[in-house]
Amino acid sequence: MKLAEEKSQHILTAFSNLKSKEDFLELLNYTKIIIYGDKAIPFTLKQVNYYSNPRINIERYAAFTIKKKSGATRVIHAPTKGLKAIQKCLNLILQIVYEQHQHKAATGFIPSKSIVDNALLHVRSIYVYNIDLKDFFPSIDQARIWGRLKFPPFNLNDKTGRLEIANIIASLCCHEMEVERIKPDGSWQKEKRNVLPQGAPTSPTLTNIICQQLDFYLTAVAKRFNLKYSRYADDITFSSHHNVYQEGSIFLHELHRIIAAQNFHIKPSKTRLQKQGYRQEVTGIVVNEDVNVPKRFVKQLRMWLYYWEQYGYERAYTYFLQQYSADKGHTKKGRPDMANVILGKLKYLKMVRGADNHMYQKLAYRFEQLSKENLNQEDRPAHLNKVLSILIHKGLDEAMDFYKR
Repeated sequence: MKLAEEKSQHILTAFSNLKSKEDFLELLNYTKIIIYGDKAIPFTLKQVNYYSNPRINIERYAAFTIKKKSGATRVIHAPTKGLKAIQKCLNLILQIVYEQHQHKAATGFIPSKSIVDNALLHVRSIYVYNIDLKDFFPSIDQARIWGRLKFPPFNLNDKTGRLEIANIIASLCCHEMEVERIKPDGSWQKEKRNVLPQGAPTSPTLTNIICQQLDFYLTAVAKRFNLKYSRYADDITFSSHHNVYQEGSIFLHELHRIIAAQNFHIKPSKTRLQKQGYRQEVTGIVVNEDVNVPKRFVKQLRMWLYYWEQYGYERAYTYFLQQYSADKGHTKKGRPDMANVILGKLKYLKMVRGADNHMYQKLAYRFEQLSKENLNQEDRPAHLNKVLSILIHKGLDEAMDFYKR
């Protein structure tokens, strides 16, 4: 969310002047109006105390699993409605306070950056080296969040008389769950810890705050070995015109040492070295010659539009659903809508290739024509008709914004 300068400055000033829970509550309610509008019902101190104390509110999160493409499962902890509202407001505050301190190597979960910015750095490299961090969100303990908030730019410490606010923030943002921790002998054991849950609005921003030192050290290592470095959440990429990635190399020794020292661990199954002459990807974007989507992405988009043109929406949907389910590994509740999925893919193609790209314009035109033909069908959901109407009269960006809302 891009704020007007006066609102950002108000949040910065109010945060630096926090002295009590009441001040913190007032700042939360200021940001709630920004996010939810003037009719937003203010938070109460009772709510803040309730959601920041897991001992009296043991059902703050609902846990569920989703399937990954690999067949494994990922556990998501979704905060309850009341806690989520507080976290969304708190997330905006954290983003504003930390904005000027954000490390340039971090590209994930930052309003002004995207996966395209992350990929651009590594275009036309001979070697692209990718690693992932194991259990990224739950690897960060609540005590670590609390400790980081004591230092600049937050300064929530005893000297400023604001340590209680650090306790509240850390508790609002963390949750007890079973996680894996490494033992001195190198083996892993399961134990219960208060950690960052994957699913809370505040978790992505807090990972960037915690990873500031990691980014600093890995940037220094990249400079030492004449490499390029970027990090998108737990996805770390180095690239270069020379190979320093051989097993047992000084670079890999330093890389592993720094990551372990920062209490993170590399996921061996996600480590890969991509060489020139083969497809090189960074966070799903091809970077061999320029940022691009994989060929299969455009091929599939063309195919769905072709089926829709040739056989009509309902028959085309049967082909779409089979392919979509196989690719995603899971679908959310209800049936995915083909038109909405295509709209999202077009938005993604525009982001990567640009609005002036001929391929994007051609596919977007075909979709627009199909949308006009199907706009008045009685079996179309009312909200989708509205989306398609906005698409036709106001363009792709506004249609996508309306669909998200």
